Amino acid sequence: MIFVGAFIALYIAVIMLMYLSQRKLMYHPDSNLDTPLSHGIPEVVPIKLVTSDDLTITSWFKASGTNKPFLIYFHGNAGHIGDRATKVCAYLEEGYGVLLVGYRGYGGNPGEPTEQGLYKDAATALDFLLRSGVAPDHWILYGESLGTAIAIEMAARFNTKTPVAGVVLEAPFSSMADAAGSLYPFVPTKILIKDVYESELKISKIKSPIMVVHGDMDKTIPQKLGIKLFNAANEPKSSLWINGAGHNNLYDFGMDQEVISFIDKNWPPISE
Repeated sequence: MIFVGAFIALYIAVIMLMYLSQRKLMYHPDSNLDTPLSHGIPEVVPIKLVTSDDLTITSWFKASGTNKPFLIYFHGNAGHIGDRATKVCAYLEEGYGVLLVGYRGYGGNPGEPTEQGLYKDAATALDFLLRSGVAPDHWILYGESLGTAIAIEMAARFNTKTPVAGVVLEAPFSSMADAAGSLYPFVPTKILIKDVYESELKISKIKSPIMVVHGDMDKTIPQKLGIKLFNAANEPKSSLWINGAGHNNLYDFGMDQEVISFIDKNWPPISE
């Protein structure tokens, strides 16, 4: 009986510790962002944008070629935008516009990451494009891992206005509770999680073409969560389930060319 009581007390203590430190478990920013040149994409320039809560966030920007789409990249929970430089090279070579969206707390930006805070950062970046004359029907919202939830949120917001040209989701998840539950099955994540990222509930609001890419060896976000999200999406949608791919090596399997094919299939927008 004493052993059972001690086990319960230890379990409660562990759960409380995880609850209090959950954002440190969720977000892993790197503050040491260098220049675009040092990351191999000298054609991209840093821009500083002020959010609705008065934070100055650095993103990286490259205008598009004539009648080319604009890829807005929302990265995952670790590192910073510079770590994604090699992943956008193929899109730059295609003449796409590219906006690597910076987040609060990442890459030397002020603030601390939260779900609502990252949505503000994303909305600020998209507002910059609008003010620059780049309409939503020229946008390809690209989300990687955590960034898939941000891409879905932004696409859902614009669906009732001018829908975006397309949405690409790399290693996505249905909700943060589902993703956290797959890593910590002993934790009641649905009750305790603060930043919920309910992508499955939001994706049905999107009418734009959607592409989901996920590896079957992903140990961070199981492919089954990507499949669950894909099943909740509207047509037109396409999927790429890559055998042997993990969470961070999808580009080793030629994902960039598959994304370009998806964009070409849905470009230019019907309205043009």
